[in-house]
Amino acid sequence: MWFAKKKEPEAKTYDPALWKPVVRCSICTGEQAAGFREIATGRFEEVMLIRDERDLARFLKKYGLETVTKEY
Repeated sequence: MWFAKKKEPEAKTYDPALWKPVVRCSICTGEQAAGFREIATGRFEEVMLIRDERDLARFLKKYGLETVTKEY
């Protein structure tokens, strides 16, 4: 009830022909956000904040990815 474990939201599927998985990194603050960049327009859709390697591993596992590129 009060201490129930939160379920992770369902992962959105993405079309690899339209979207590219990337980690957007800030040069100034070091903040990292994982998400998908639309190939045609360059629009970035953030999925989650990356605080450490475990968050990055969870993102990769959630979407069935092996590697992801970093953009600065």
